[in-house]
Amino acid sequence: MDLKDKLVSSFMAFENSVDVDTYVHDVRSDAIKIFEEQGFPTKKEEAWKYTSLNKILKEDYSVFPKHETGLEYRDIKKYFIHDIDTYKIVFIDGKYSSHLSQTTHEGMDICLMSAAFSKPKYRLVIENYFNKVATKDSLSSLNTAFSSEGAYIHIPKNKLVQKPIQIVHFSTGNESATMLQPRNLIVVDENSHVQIIERHQSLTDNAVLTNGVTEIFANKRAIVDYYKIQNDNDNASLIDNTFINQKQESIASVHTFSFGGKLTRNNLNFFQNGERIDSTLKGVTIIGNKQHVDHNTLVHHIEPNCESHQDYKGIFDENSTGVFNGKVIVEKEAQKTNAFQANNNILISDKATINTKPQLEIFADDVKCSHGCTIGQLDESALFYMRSRGIPEKEAKGLLMYAFSNNVLSSVKIPEIKQRITKIIANKLGVNIGFDL
Repeated sequence: MDLKDKLVSSFMAFENSVDVDTYVHDVRSDAIKIFEEQGFPTKKEEAWKYTSLNKILKEDYSVFPKHETGLEYRDIKKYFIHDIDTYKIVFIDGKYSSHLSQTTHEGMDICLMSAAFSKPKYRLVIENYFNKVATKDSLSSLNTAFSSEGAYIHIPKNKLVQKPIQIVHFSTGNESATMLQPRNLIVVDENSHVQIIERHQSLTDNAVLTNGVTEIFANKRAIVDYYKIQNDNDNASLIDNTFINQKQESIASVHTFSFGGKLTRNNLNFFQNGERIDSTLKGVTIIGNKQHVDHNTLVHHIEPNCESHQDYKGIFDENSTGVFNGKVIVEKEAQKTNAFQANNNILISDKATINTKPQLEIFADDVKCSHGCTIGQLDESALFYMRSRGIPEKEAKGLLMYAFSNNVLSSVKIPEIKQRITKIIANKLGVNIGFDL
């Protein structure tokens, strides 16, 4: 039995284990039909032309892994941004861990999806927002069909969340191969501001496939600052589907740092439904071996006087493969749009590959839009200059590559995240970046 058939046949057992009387029941039932009809995407589809899932789908994944309860904070402390006080929503093998989490219901709801699905007081938010911005593609629909656990964050009007929120998913590797499908719903109401850090982390070298969906709603004048740290083990694969719906004068930014994992596919979609909206998408990818990272982005400008900024940097070594497929759509009504898109890449190895495809679809005539990509190697003249000043070749290359990615790091608003990412970059590049940020 292949993975598709296994998932479809497991759906009935899953439905029997959750509340079938909730609003979500019908949504799940419709979603599994979409997945059954479409199946997993293949390279025949334009959006997946350079990314094949065949190898990772051959594993015999446990769809309902056993829940590990023995983890202690000291065992996993290094995976948190522990230099600052944060709320924490922690999941182990797909299940919420209360003793590792720090949630709240004091003036806002920072908790878990299963509670939101089952309790009447959350019903209105679930019915108004759940599965309302996620597209009906096969992988998002698969996640919707099995959605039961993940982070539920609702920030009411006029609220500045004093601490960042960390969402961390651990896979213990108790099964030889595990499939996880977390579902996050984040609703930020008018004039509110929140910072969120997300990480998926395997604790063994056993295979894990995560197919996650995050829906974010930034209402009028809301500010959402989101960070994804992707630095998993070599046998972990991640398909991350994030959908952001913005209202008038809202600001949303997503920084994606991709360093680890076997295969990573980031589907990041912004929908601007209002005027004077600002959307920022930035990322740094540094990979080697046979790693594969694919960024697939969409910014849909629907109304006038809005901006979007995309800036992705990639450094590829050994037999690694990078993909960037960025699309900007500007509707006829979206006059005075300012949309910027850039994808710049360095190939360290002759065997590394990058496939990049920036796209603009513009139907308005009074706009400022630009896109571009570069693929090259390190600047030999800059490298020669640094070596002539006594800097060893390895350190000189590392500093040049750090400088290459620094303009993405410069827009990170949480200093502790910037420090953590800098340390990871230094480790990936094999150099000691010995200066303060």
